[in-house]
Amino acid sequence: MELSIIIPAYNEEQRITPTLHAIDSFLSGQGIRYEILVVDDGSQDGTVQLVEELALNMRALRCLPSIENRGKGYAVRVGMLAGTGDVRLMCDADGSMPAEEMPKLIAPIFSGKVDIAIGSRYADGANTTAAQPGWRVAWSRLANRIVQRSLVAGIDDTQCGFKAFSAAAAEATFSQATIDGWAFDLEILALASRLGFAIAEYGVVWSDDERSRVSPIRDLLGVAHEFVTIRWNFKRGRYCLAAAQP
Repeated sequence: MELSIIIPAYNEEQRITPTLHAIDSFLSGQGIRYEILVVDDGSQDGTVQLVEELALNMRALRCLPSIENRGKGYAVRVGMLAGTGDVRLMCDADGSMPAEEMPKLIAPIFSGKVDIAIGSRYADGANTTAAQPGWRVAWSRLANRIVQRSLVAGIDDTQCGFKAFSAAAAEATFSQATIDGWAFDLEILALASRLGFAIAEYGVVWSDDERSRVSPIRDLLGVAHEFVTIRWNFKRGRYCLAAAQP
């Protein structure tokens, strides 16, 4: 398998169908072997049934259901470790990034230029087609300044849900991950940086979905707690930081 697409999903019955059709339609014309893994995070709606029905006519699609809702980080981790692709790309169920943007992240990894490619709303070439709410921009920029100073330096958009990993980078980082919530990206990127994997950002087309479930207060507190946990994990040697690359 050359490419695994990982899509975490929680109560996405109303949004995921066009995303899956767009990804499958685009990749089917690229001449590569791929799989699409929807990792359901304990949805209470009909997400699992819907994806399983779509899979009857979409050969590359599989659903990995979970009974318990544990968080986006958990769902992405399950998908990354279950994927068999040489490149493993995570994206959101709402289709905020068009499928046509995928080559921007996939190509640098296949060529050996980087180990991890991050879709960025702030790098050169980025194009935001729908403005984010002001509070989300302020929250994102403040959090990024803190993160760059104390955990992951040199990355302007750690939280964009559009990232690709080589198989080696995915397995070395996600196999050690402990964060189930929104801050899982910080843990993964901090681990990757310390393990010596090459990371780069690439500007992508991105649009805000007004149906986003991000809560400014609840999720800010959750991320703050997870951030402290990650820092503490590094301090007490929770992770194995021996060189993971050939």
